[in-house]
Amino acid sequence: MKEIIMAYQGEMALKGLNKSTFEAALAKSLRFRVRDCGNFKVYRAQSTMYIEPMDDEADVEKAYQRVSKVFGIASLSRSAVCEKDFDTICRTAEAYLGQTLRGIKTFKVEAKRSDKTFPMQSPELCRELGAYLLSRHPHLRVKVKNPDLQVMVEIRDYGAYIHGPKLPGAGGLPVGTAGRALNMISGGIDSPVAAWRMARRGLALHHIHFASPPYTSDRARNKVIQLARIDADYTGSCVLYIVPYTKPQEYIRDHAPSVLFTVLMRRSMMRIANRIAKEIGCEALVTGESLAQVASQTLQALACTDAAQDLPVLRPLIGSDKEEIVALARKIGTFETSIQPYEDCCTIFTPPHPKTRPTLAEIQQAEAEMPELLQLEQEAAEEVERVRIRMGEEENPLADFFA
Repeated sequence: MKEIIMAYQGEMALKGLNKSTFEAALAKSLRFRVRDCGNFKVYRAQSTMYIEPMDDEADVEKAYQRVSKVFGIASLSRSAVCEKDFDTICRTAEAYLGQTLRGIKTFKVEAKRSDKTFPMQSPELCRELGAYLLSRHPHLRVKVKNPDLQVMVEIRDYGAYIHGPKLPGAGGLPVGTAGRALNMISGGIDSPVAAWRMARRGLALHHIHFASPPYTSDRARNKVIQLARIDADYTGSCVLYIVPYTKPQEYIRDHAPSVLFTVLMRRSMMRIANRIAKEIGCEALVTGESLAQVASQTLQALACTDAAQDLPVLRPLIGSDKEEIVALARKIGTFETSIQPYEDCCTIFTPPHPKTRPTLAEIQQAEAEMPELLQLEQEAAEEVERVRIRMGEEENPLADFFA
């Protein structure tokens, strides 16, 4: 009995004349994701991607877990493949799902006959296969709504496929089909979730992080690396740019009104991120900001921040509350790392009463009184550290700290 992974497209199926471009990107991503799981063949037909093991050494379970995190797939299943012959379908269904059927009470059969040359229509196939399975498992009964197991049979061009219910995939669009952006990642909950959301819309991402030693520690730095690694299981391999930000941050602290410190710092970070983004071919910046969550995320503060540079700023969490963001962080696996109590530079030097409604005029006036800031930003951008983040990398730099 041969087993195969079937990955079903969602909104990609609606892309019309551009569909083949998206499918090619998805196939490329799938081949990359399963490359170390054994010898797999990846091909597409009828709005479905097939991930087929080519020998007994291929790790189907590991490949299935990898495929479940690939953006562009609405649902997926592990399926048994057989000839398009009714008797063979019955034997294969029993061999593949019989153990599960012995442990449940109710089931139903659903069939989809894409190959119209198959002699049995879908209702007949459901009825006859259901009768066969009942003859092998007399304790079962058919339940149309909410059965314990849904037995699926798909008659397609390449054969018959038998599987249980489809499971949800990662959804969205293949990474890279919507361009490239630079994600501003801190050590908090929001920014890794923002990266996940934008990658789900087809953006290829790199990350930028601002570190201020000795105010921020190596543990804080390693925490951000680990967050980027967790994200990479969904977003793909990338580069994390770590900016040494101590000097610009101290300069702003010492020369600007404290009530404007946070917005001035955010503008400074935006200018540095803009420079690096353009150097590496990114077309936008991504942040984890949520409207009115903190003082620097009011409409007025965001407007001042955006005015510091000229790339589009994407804020996928702008309308989300904290509970929604936390729920998604738990889902994608970043939450437990994000809540580790290691400082990041956005939380140091924070004034007790920051101004929530700054005007661009007063912000620009404050910057005019800091003539050395742009030079310090340039030096920080030139001294950036590059950390390669590879998808599937097992190393956990925080293992000792979290033990």
